[in-house]
Amino acid sequence: MASNDQTELNKAEKSVIEQESDSEFEEENEDWDDWGEDDDNDGGENDKPFMCLFLDSQFSSCSELFEHCRLAHKFDFDGIRKELGLDFYGSFKLINYVRSQVAENRCWSCGLACQSHQDIQNHVHETVKLKDIKPLWDDDKYLKPFMQDDPLLYSFNEDEEGEDNHMTLDDQEELMRDLRNIDEMCIEDTDTLEKSAHGYGVNGAKEVASTSSSHENVGNSSKMEMVNGDSEERVGSSDGKPSDKHSKVSLMNLVDKDIKKANANYFGAYSSFGIHREMISDKVRMDAYSQAILKNPSLMTGAVVMDVGCGTGILSLFAAKTGASRVIAIEASEKMASVATQIAKENGLWRCTEGNNQYTGVMEVVQGMVEEIDKSIQIKPHSVDVLLSEWMGYCLLYETMLSSVLFARDKWLKPGGAILPDTASIYAAGFGKGGTSLPFWEEVYGFNMSCVGKELVQDAAKFPIVDVVDEKDLVTDAVLLQTFDLATMKPDEVDFTASIELEPKSICLANNSTELTSKTTWCYGVVLWFDTGFTPRFCKETPSVLSTSPYTPKTHWSQTIFTFLEPIAMAPGKPYVDKSAAVGTDACPASRIHLRISIARAVEHHRSIDISIETSGVDLDGRKRCWPVQIFNLS
Repeated sequence: MASNDQTELNKAEKSVIEQESDSEFEEENEDWDDWGEDDDNDGGENDKPFMCLFLDSQFSSCSELFEHCRLAHKFDFDGIRKELGLDFYGSFKLINYVRSQVAENRCWSCGLACQSHQDIQNHVHETVKLKDIKPLWDDDKYLKPFMQDDPLLYSFNEDEEGEDNHMTLDDQEELMRDLRNIDEMCIEDTDTLEKSAHGYGVNGAKEVASTSSSHENVGNSSKMEMVNGDSEERVGSSDGKPSDKHSKVSLMNLVDKDIKKANANYFGAYSSFGIHREMISDKVRMDAYSQAILKNPSLMTGAVVMDVGCGTGILSLFAAKTGASRVIAIEASEKMASVATQIAKENGLWRCTEGNNQYTGVMEVVQGMVEEIDKSIQIKPHSVDVLLSEWMGYCLLYETMLSSVLFARDKWLKPGGAILPDTASIYAAGFGKGGTSLPFWEEVYGFNMSCVGKELVQDAAKFPIVDVVDEKDLVTDAVLLQTFDLATMKPDEVDFTASIELEPKSICLANNSTELTSKTTWCYGVVLWFDTGFTPRFCKETPSVLSTSPYTPKTHWSQTIFTFLEPIAMAPGKPYVDKSAAVGTDACPASRIHLRISIARAVEHHRSIDISIETSGVDLDGRKRCWPVQIFNLS
């Protein structure tokens, strides 16, 4: 058996020598290869060679590479995976760990530090007690590819069949596409990375499950949400295009609970620039914040400003431009903190007096969760004049970012200091048939496909929908559900229960008066949206409002739709009704719909929110009909 292994080793070493001897020929033909690749779009990454984990040798397949590593370097990748039961992510980390150790001339298994690269190659031995050394690479930092565009990371799992993998092939391919873009997305700043090396978190407020400021962590769970008339595994616009901010988080919801933490850390560290472009391109959002910051000089000039969840740092840049004396930008994402630092430097606004580099601006970026930044920076309690944050999520409270803002307010904001925005309100209105997918399916190139629409509406009663609702599709007047005073509210007031009544929409007459119609309308559900206010309490020169209402230009928040178990007939003053008929039917329309709505932070997934809706219809005589309570989860 030993002689056979030696023969195989000789063959493997001969293969390496032959490959290295051909390198000069390959270099001479490199230009021709590049020219050929331009003509063949099917080449690309799949044709890239696989680099040995220990040498500069190249191989044409994963199996060939791993066989070489087993024989020449005593590294049995497949055997290690099998013995330790490593899943996809554990194997991914192992590859990056080994590459990182070899680069430091350190033995990946025993930890011996060698003097040279040749010494580490000569230090070959069998691996023992694998379970004891497994914790060495069981660190989320090894989810970051060590070698730029390493094709081995995208291919080591592709030949496996019949395994009980947690992820489908399509899911793995989607993740691989994200991983291939990591280095293109990453802008690393040395100062910021040095802070992160001391163990500060990379996820938390405004991480991958965020919809605000960094908008990384919005759920696109096939369990939780659905788009009208579109795939059940998308949340996005009514035209069927999935929203960029959901593209990565949808993958996280497909894997088991034991992988979710690693996924959250990973995507929290490497968020997509497309998410930030979406937010910065939101004119309603940017106009409200820029007006509040740039057009209130009496508030901002000379102020110490804190920006919680700064993302690219755009709000901090506004504050610095307006004349703030110091701007503390806090960002949980390691990558985005580095990006914000780079942007501040390039715009001459970075503040740093350490080392030889002297930056005389006013803006500094702190990487970490706001609840934990004491580890990296000392800020005097109650020393901040203005607290900024774009914390709002879908249905206002998704992501529960508000709790972090209130934490910062209570710890650092001066008594009487300003918080922007300082008010937030949630509104509700009933929507009709036009707010569902029914009209689309009722006439498709002359054919009636309403059976599809009806099924979709039934399914929609189980899941919240994030989409844009046209004001013409609202069948009731809007009512205020809940309001928050961010300057005074307590953290436990984020969760709430409120009761409202929806009444049929008033008709505006030519003389600007209104009247109610006795015509029966059908209410298919309730839609929620929010406004945030930058009120004259703090913005004395120029107050502003950010509204996500159906009556105003659309925003990237859209609205949040909750469909009833069945449509409810409404008519305010229909004189002839069937008293024996059920309230809310065409024979006995409801004059109003009573709703009791509760919104609370989810227990299992703290970035999610649970919404319960208790619905009852009331007719003119006070007769009431109640429907079963509906429980929704926005995740």
